[in-house]
Amino acid sequence: MLFRARHRGTKEADLLIGRFVSDRIEAFSEQELDEVEEILELQDADLTDWLSGRRSVPADLQSPMMMRLLEASSLPGAGLPEEIRKS
Repeated sequence: MLFRARHRGTKEADLLIGRFVSDRIEAFSEQELDEVEEILELQDADLTDWLSGRRSVPADLQSPMMMRLLEASSLPGAGLPEEIRKS
């Protein structure tokens, strides 16, 4: 799962989704891991548009995990390693 989250196809998605998953994967419940899997099945272009705010996430895909990912992606420095965000 972590490999798939970090190797999406576009650098933006690799960073945003990869960082989100790598920072939280150890704490995810089985249900949350299933929700992440569902997100990873979505098209990279759509995910990039949603996470960047270019388009809204369709209502039927607004799961709790998608909303957490959107929130995390909207923070300054989202996707960047902690040591870079602090500099």
